[in-house]
Amino acid sequence: MKIEMGESLFYSWLRHVKECQIVQTNWKVSSQWSLSDADELERMMKIVDNHYTQKYGYAIFKKNSSLSQLLQQGECDVLGVSIQPEETTYYAIDVAFHEAGLNYGSRDTTVMKVLEKCARTAFCLHGYMATNEAEIIFASPKINPSVLSDLEPCIEEMNTMFRENGYDYNFRIIANEEYNDLVLKPILLASDGVADTSELFLRSYQMYKMFSGETSGRTPRVRATTSKAPVDGVDYTEADLYKELKIGQLAQKVLGRMLSDGYATDEEIAAMQTPEYSKQNFDLQYPLLAEENSEFEHVRYYTKPIFIRGKSYRMCSQWFEVPANNDRPYLLKWIESHLQK
Repeated sequence: MKIEMGESLFYSWLRHVKECQIVQTNWKVSSQWSLSDADELERMMKIVDNHYTQKYGYAIFKKNSSLSQLLQQGECDVLGVSIQPEETTYYAIDVAFHEAGLNYGSRDTTVMKVLEKCARTAFCLHGYMATNEAEIIFASPKINPSVLSDLEPCIEEMNTMFRENGYDYNFRIIANEEYNDLVLKPILLASDGVADTSELFLRSYQMYKMFSGETSGRTPRVRATTSKAPVDGVDYTEADLYKELKIGQLAQKVLGRMLSDGYATDEEIAAMQTPEYSKQNFDLQYPLLAEENSEFEHVRYYTKPIFIRGKSYRMCSQWFEVPANNDRPYLLKWIESHLQK
């Protein structure tokens, strides 16, 4: 079976950054599956086709005379499902790597191909998985500026079209520097301790580290300097990393490492072991930190300890990011204020 490194990267990204419990590469539609809501999908196909034909002269479905023909060609490079107590999130990703820049032919043909892939994925998700909510991503490490400038407004218009018709799909392009900042760096940061031999991208990176002289150790930060502490070649204090990390990962991978690297004073560490400070500064219902050998509700804390000035602590795991209880603004405020010191 052919394995693409880009697909392997996003397989790991969905598992370890987006916390998807179910991830499949090369997801394809089966002719044995029953299609639901075909009339609605045909209606949306006409809306999408008419919009791009009339505005840009793009015939994005020109090679498909019918909805069934379009869907039978459906293939998604990586499909993931994140099942959480509050919600289930679907991710569908197409990834392409063309060394000279994304190229499916002419400039217009390249844009049309990407739009077709995104729309077809949306139709497949609705028709075969009965969901109107998903992140639908086209990713490429290199898209030439001229192509990207044509593609980005078209993707925004696709978001608008689907939203106006009752869908909650978020179509995205991840390319160029964003590919590095939002995908490559977060997966390297979030993948500590992964030893799954099926994850070829991460295994390749781990082999590279063996011979490159990189180590996973960190040097504690000296306060009152402007130095940062790279981890596995990634500066974990870069704000762009935060965008893709879920709040629990943000707490463990960024806040936890900042505490280990000396970004908090002794007074703050002591205060973090009280419910009052933790509620006020992080909106937590439990103390942020508990000493390893003290009495605390273990079920409310991560099992992996963090080490601060020679002492072992456990960090509270009760982070939420829902409208009724959103801890993310509190956490970001603390991180950003301490990075500026």
